[in-house]
Amino acid sequence: MTSSPSDDARPRQFYSVRDVRNLYPAITDNHLRYLEKWGLVRPSVASPGERCYTFTDLTTIKQLAAELERKVPLKTALHALHAAHAGQLELDFHASGTAPAKVLALRARQQLKPAADRAPAAGGIPSPFPDPQTALAAKYFLEGSRLDDGDEKKMEEAAAAYRKALVIDPDLVPAIVNLANIHYARDELIEAQALYERAIGLDGDCFEAHFNLANIHHDLGRYPDALICYRDAVALNPGYPDAHFYLAVTLEKTGHSPEAKPHWKAYQELAPNGEWVELAREFSE
Repeated sequence: MTSSPSDDARPRQFYSVRDVRNLYPAITDNHLRYLEKWGLVRPSVASPGERCYTFTDLTTIKQLAAELERKVPLKTALHALHAAHAGQLELDFHASGTAPAKVLALRARQQLKPAADRAPAAGGIPSPFPDPQTALAAKYFLEGSRLDDGDEKKMEEAAAAYRKALVIDPDLVPAIVNLANIHYARDELIEAQALYERAIGLDGDCFEAHFNLANIHHDLGRYPDALICYRDAVALNPGYPDAHFYLAVTLEKTGHSPEAKPHWKAYQELAPNGEWVELAREFSE
């Protein structure tokens, strides 16, 4: 991003008209005023006579620039953008549009006994679980995972299986996270947040809990909290592209553009065909 002397006096979550023109040469000052008139962007005034735009506004401006380059008439492009704004929350990069990270398998538990000390199963072969209760909790977790395939009709059955696992083993983090995901999918954010926080308290290395909790904070506009969780998620699983993407988005929204650039680049490398790779390429330059 370019910066003017006046940019130094304000957080970089705003982008000047010059920044916009450098990013999208096809966009003129009149185009920006049309977008404002239609209510498609909402500029702020950083100083007398200087209009500034948010990171979210840039997505709309980018779309208009692409339409103009395709020789689409301005009026047609504005109507299309207006229709899109009426029903597409993804223009504001709501993390709830991304499937939450799911725990797919049971992790080793520190309290598991060494294999030689485990109770033998039928046939004299040591069981992978230290006792029948743990084995039963694992059975319910696996049943929940089998049902938890994105089909809303099976969602309640999956939740019931996870709850049975937690009755037996209240500290079974994979069941806690996946049950939280079901609450999250139902927009029951208070319940989901409490469960993610519980999972992190039990296992600070649980990537899925950090990432999904960050998504909740992000969508509720709690960006400082989201940054903490996204940073933890990236540290735990640097190969997960969406963690880099939403960390970059949140950094941009909070005025930390230089820090966002390596995460834009990481997203491009990890998801070369990702939905937002073109946007990531623009912001990483």
